[in-house]
Amino acid sequence: MASHHHSLLSLAASATTFSVILLCCFTLIESLNGGFSVDLIHRDSPDSPFYNASETHSQRVAKALRRSINRVNHFKPSSSVTPNLAQTDIISNSGEYLMKYSVGTPPVAILGVADTGSDLIWLQCRPCTECYNQAPPIFDPKMSTTYKSVPCTSSQCESLRKTSCSNDGTSCQYSVSYGDQSFSNGDLAVDTFTLGSTTSDHPVLLPKTIIGCGHDNNGHFDAKGSGIVGLGGGTVSLVSQLSSSISGKFSYCLVPLTSRDKKSSKLKFGSDAVVSGPGTVSTPLVPKSPDTFYFLTLEAMSVGSKRLELSGSSGSGDLEGNIIIDSGTTVTTLPTEFYSEFESAVAEEIDLERSDDPSQFLSLCYKPTSDSIEIPSITAHFTGADVKLNPDTTFVQINEELLCLAFRANQEITIFGNLAQSNLLVGYDLVKKTVSFKPTDCTKL
Repeated sequence: MASHHHSLLSLAASATTFSVILLCCFTLIESLNGGFSVDLIHRDSPDSPFYNASETHSQRVAKALRRSINRVNHFKPSSSVTPNLAQTDIISNSGEYLMKYSVGTPPVAILGVADTGSDLIWLQCRPCTECYNQAPPIFDPKMSTTYKSVPCTSSQCESLRKTSCSNDGTSCQYSVSYGDQSFSNGDLAVDTFTLGSTTSDHPVLLPKTIIGCGHDNNGHFDAKGSGIVGLGGGTVSLVSQLSSSISGKFSYCLVPLTSRDKKSSKLKFGSDAVVSGPGTVSTPLVPKSPDTFYFLTLEAMSVGSKRLELSGSSGSGDLEGNIIIDSGTTVTTLPTEFYSEFESAVAEEIDLERSDDPSQFLSLCYKPTSDSIEIPSITAHFTGADVKLNPDTTFVQINEELLCLAFRANQEITIFGNLAQSNLLVGYDLVKKTVSFKPTDCTKL
């Protein structure tokens, strides 16, 4: 049995989710020849503006798990919607990581959720019909000399689902909503989008970036941020708008919350995002609808030396594209029947009496009798890629005495969450249509 000593102390605050805040400032696209990167800072990091020193570890974990439930709803259809280096820092908020960026001329700093599960870059804008409470000043497009609304007849307007024409028939109106009932409605526009690069002294400027200027917004959003930075696969996402200049490549490396090192996670673009070298494995991206989500094929899971095969609803032929890889979901979800088999295999490897999660969110929990327990080795077998998961985040400490398996049954949606992705360099190549994984100490990047 492959095992790992799992320190309870090292597990503190490990159960939060992934999303990104963009800290802004981009230089002209020509500066991208070397690629660029930005920092990703987790919500519960002391470096995050959302950090609450008065919260206990178990309070943070409980909130993270509740956020994860809302996040899974995000993937369910809602009635309203169907060669260069670059790097940015990511901060996690509401189960997500955040990115700081700027928009407009002169640039106005914005904090947005970086989301691989959505496309449109949108922020709250004046005048507000309805805006959720936001602490920083709300962006006023009239103050930007580079802001321009998008005509109804434009290809940009037609490329986005759920658009309409303004009452005067001139400008494109967008409407986005999410499975958790959050929404944003407003004007589709172009403006200068700026990212601060951690690999260059100069910010990266992206002129004429398609954005949503939201005048009617509400839902599960934090007052310290404004909107979402879409990193999905659709045509208006930041990744797609950057596509030619970054050769369709981006990557991230998530520092485990268990790490005592305060280094931020990194989001990289372009040539700096190439994942290669010893230990690298790659699996195909599967084209499916909606094109926003990144679908992979999970063939099996191994617990120790025991391999458990997934099966499709009518045979193994249905496996293709059966799991969404998502930076914004904390836990990994598996089909109900398969999860039961997987959980039993994990339980067989741990010689402790089971305990119950009082919140009933996670199913397999233990009260360790000492400072560490033996965690079995867990491997995710994607098509062509065997990915060994980090033992420090396959289990999470949900209160002072309870340790639980960070996987959950969900018959509707299967998601490879961000805890399972920690200490892996995860690279997306939208030209080759692959996702690559490389075991990496993300604090060293």
